[in-house]
Amino acid sequence: MNERTRVLLVGRGRMGQLVEQLAPQHEVEIVGAVTRENAAAPGSWPEADVAIDFSSAEAVAVNARALASRGLSLVIGTTGWQQQAEALRRDLERLPVGVIAAPNFAIGVNAFLAIVERSAMLLARHGFAAWIHEAHHAAKKDAPSGTALVLQRAVESSGLPVNVSSTRAGHIPGTHTVGFDSVAETVTLTHTARDRSAFARGALEAAKWIRGKTGWFTMAEMLEL
Repeated sequence: MNERTRVLLVGRGRMGQLVEQLAPQHEVEIVGAVTRENAAAPGSWPEADVAIDFSSAEAVAVNARALASRGLSLVIGTTGWQQQAEALRRDLERLPVGVIAAPNFAIGVNAFLAIVERSAMLLARHGFAAWIHEAHHAAKKDAPSGTALVLQRAVESSGLPVNVSSTRAGHIPGTHTVGFDSVAETVTLTHTARDRSAFARGALEAAKWIRGKTGWFTMAEMLEL
């Protein structure tokens, strides 16, 4: 498949607009968008291969079912809806579509997650305690961030309990720090987003990757981490 991947945006907020802006650099064609004005009229949505969802937590499950029923594979970057993930996954697995859902599509963040998970496994054996701090812009609604919660699960899989704290201020694109502390030394690992383009670029790459696949996938599987 050498032709451009046709993408339908779900939500045209800041992230949706950024995805649209960067799409030509990733050989992706944006064919339209699902917005509040046309969300209730699926028949008006243009044909596409994949939908990229950066909408709202409340809309994810409803839109995902409608999009999948039309044969669109899904890239879900919205956060705050994960309590519905199990039920949504059961429903979508009955359909011949692919889904890749992640709280953060930045390539570096997902590599960072793998590094944190391995570090926790190594340091848990030697009496280290763990903590996570994340900071985002004041308009971000969910706290802790979806990425922080994934990092928390990665650290806790090693058996280490972990304290998680959040900051919401100004225009911070996103910073996640994971620390491991012992009696005599501290290890800190930090990922900092300079802007939101990393999230949009990762989502566009995910859209190309998920096209033609069937099943529910993670970024770790996409990146072979």
